[in-house]
Amino acid sequence: MPDYHDDLRLAHVLADAADAATMERFKALDLKVETKPDMTPVSEADKSAEELIRAQLQRARPRDAVLGEEFGSEGSGPRRWIVDPIDGTKNYVRGVPVWATLIALMERGEGGDRPVVGLVSAPALNRRWWAAEGLGAFTGRSLTSASRLHVSEVGRIQDASFAYSSLTGWEERGRLSGFLDLSRDCWRTRAYGDFWPYMMVAEGTVDICAEPELSLWDMAACAVIVQEAGGRFTGLDGRPGPHSGNATASNGLLHEDLLAYLGDDRS
Repeated sequence: MPDYHDDLRLAHVLADAADAATMERFKALDLKVETKPDMTPVSEADKSAEELIRAQLQRARPRDAVLGEEFGSEGSGPRRWIVDPIDGTKNYVRGVPVWATLIALMERGEGGDRPVVGLVSAPALNRRWWAAEGLGAFTGRSLTSASRLHVSEVGRIQDASFAYSSLTGWEERGRLSGFLDLSRDCWRTRAYGDFWPYMMVAEGTVDICAEPELSLWDMAACAVIVQEAGGRFTGLDGRPGPHSGNATASNGLLHEDLLAYLGDDRS
């Protein structure tokens, strides 16, 4: 099995640089915010954080490709870094501390590209989560100060805590009925949003979560962290990994039930 320790260390270095840049501008009164063609906001901090990460990757891993939310794809090859400089930009620009930098490394294999390293850093929450294939998933402030993550052992939907981002996405895609059925049948629902539900699944404080529309940079880091914590991460179509344009994550025990409510085969 490949050794991803060096890549994981690099991901922490990249996150440290991004955290410094994003925290410097968080709640700044003169923060510049623009609207992208897809009508989502982008701040100067999104751009500067991604530029920092790309520059460090160019020095440390010049042969690796990079895909970032703000500046697109660069390079080619079997290894590709996936970067979301600020996941939760709407929170960031309003001063809500629930946002994070997401960094993943994907590697090409016989079954296609798969995430092998993932790191989620939420400096305003003073939290960081990370994982690498075969090495487990952890949370803490550094590689040397961390605790291992493991998903919950809840085995019934009636006992499950379900996290999501919003209702509107499910309604827009004609999936609101299944979403509401699940909300009624599970123990508890909360709209934490963005990266946080996936990290909660990984640490066992939430049992299931799902989102109806996502990009690769929203999912790649979260997928490997959930999987290395013992959970499952698939699309609504049941396809493993971050390849379906949407996501479901669970402790594994509840995954088929989750897909029965929200999945593509629901009648």
